[in-house]
Amino acid sequence: MMKRTLPVVALLLGLVKTACPSDCQGLAKLSLPHTTLSLAQAVPPGDFKAPEGPPVRELPEFCRIAGTTKPSADSDIRFEVWLPVSGWNGKFEGVGNGGFAGSISYSGLGAAIKRGYATASTDTGHEAGGTDAAWALGHPEKVIDFGYRAIHETAEKAKAVIAAYYGSGPKRSYFNSCSNGGRQALMEAQRYPADYDGIIAGAPANYWTHLLTGAGWDIVATLAEPGTYIPSAKLKAIEAAALAACDGNDGVKDGVIEDPSRCHFDPGTLLCQGAESDECLTAPQITALKKIYAGPHDSKGKAVFPGYSPGGEAEPGGWGAWITGNGQEKALMYAFRTQFFKNMVYEDAAWDYHTFTVDKDMKAADEKTARMLNATDPDLKRFKDRGGKLILYHGWSDAAIPAENAVEYYNSVVANLGAIEASSFVRLFMVPGMQHCGGGSGPNYFGQFGVATGDPDHDISSDLERWVEQGTAPERIVASKYKNPMGAEGEVLRTRPLCAYPSVARWKGIGSTDAAENFDCVKP
Repeated sequence: MMKRTLPVVALLLGLVKTACPSDCQGLAKLSLPHTTLSLAQAVPPGDFKAPEGPPVRELPEFCRIAGTTKPSADSDIRFEVWLPVSGWNGKFEGVGNGGFAGSISYSGLGAAIKRGYATASTDTGHEAGGTDAAWALGHPEKVIDFGYRAIHETAEKAKAVIAAYYGSGPKRSYFNSCSNGGRQALMEAQRYPADYDGIIAGAPANYWTHLLTGAGWDIVATLAEPGTYIPSAKLKAIEAAALAACDGNDGVKDGVIEDPSRCHFDPGTLLCQGAESDECLTAPQITALKKIYAGPHDSKGKAVFPGYSPGGEAEPGGWGAWITGNGQEKALMYAFRTQFFKNMVYEDAAWDYHTFTVDKDMKAADEKTARMLNATDPDLKRFKDRGGKLILYHGWSDAAIPAENAVEYYNSVVANLGAIEASSFVRLFMVPGMQHCGGGSGPNYFGQFGVATGDPDHDISSDLERWVEQGTAPERIVASKYKNPMGAEGEVLRTRPLCAYPSVARWKGIGSTDAAENFDCVKP
């Protein structure tokens, strides 16, 4: 007879029955596969002094579990699980990572615990800054941990700990993250469809190898030849020209390009007619700018990844941070791209970006790391069949990850499963004027930074939970633009509906254009 094996989560739950559900310290006795629990302590209510980062303020009493799991000989995945002592809502919230990860998100854990969720976060197997990938050099197992294994291991271990503490596992499990966290989100849906019931993937870096090939293309465009670098001081002129060409293509002139995919902006209009200044671009700079908008192409002229959308170039957190930087070789995408190719692709700390070509380096990146890092599989049938729901969102003015990438992935899922089947479990919301995960000139806050607040009309997490738990699919979410650029509080300057793609917001022609109720969601 064939030997039957239990699923891993069931096995884990079977191993933890000896722990007392109400005893936090007793959780230290749990026996989990290839895992050591180093801490099990009750944390009193109040401010929590995190091991790294600022204190997490005004937390309820919770049980804190810290551990390390080692699924391979070279793995060293740190994780923490936080459990509300009282008022648990019966749900689990997984917390993702940005950049190259390298730390546990204590702020994310705090946001979840405040709202009654059991929650978990991981450093994905290494300790480092978010733009540092030196840890990957010579450590392929750690790259696998970063790529997909650590998030899955953490979800399994967290559910086992939850079951031990409360006497039963979570009724529902959710994951919400952005950027690399959006890549993690899609990796979970594709590889481990049983881990989460509902997933939010914001600005996903899911086509990792081609995203950083695109970063290489932009570096070569702006740095390889003399005179091609575009100083940040010129970004205001670029943004003004883009807005002049495209603002109002939704019927409203408000400093935001509603749908840049329908924008026809010619950078050549910025050519200096006399002496060079911050108000114009030289011919080499215009050539570089056109390449940034066009995106990387191989030697045969084939596009291999989208370019950046026009609009928002001069906004805080825009091109000045990600693409041009405050000087040559100082942009964030320069850091990500060089760290990736040095440490993960070529495993050569001396690798020189001046040797970059799309054909050669993209091929090397795909062959070496695509299987571990790319989350591009459009076949989400297993996730759908078990009732999973997926929401993607992306800011049109994102200067880190081109917004069209989210559209292309969404369209690939629709093409794979068919429009009717895809509509039963996946939605995409494009956010006009929003930068990377937040910020920007348009309404840019819709609850994307935390767990459900209970208002599904204004909060994407609540909208996801309503979909999972009540079957109501999201079609429209109201985003707000706050006067305070640092947080969702205080005076609201503007609201605008975000419409399930491919629908877009259109002004009804009456009422204030700063009020969401005066807009309909229509097919373009």
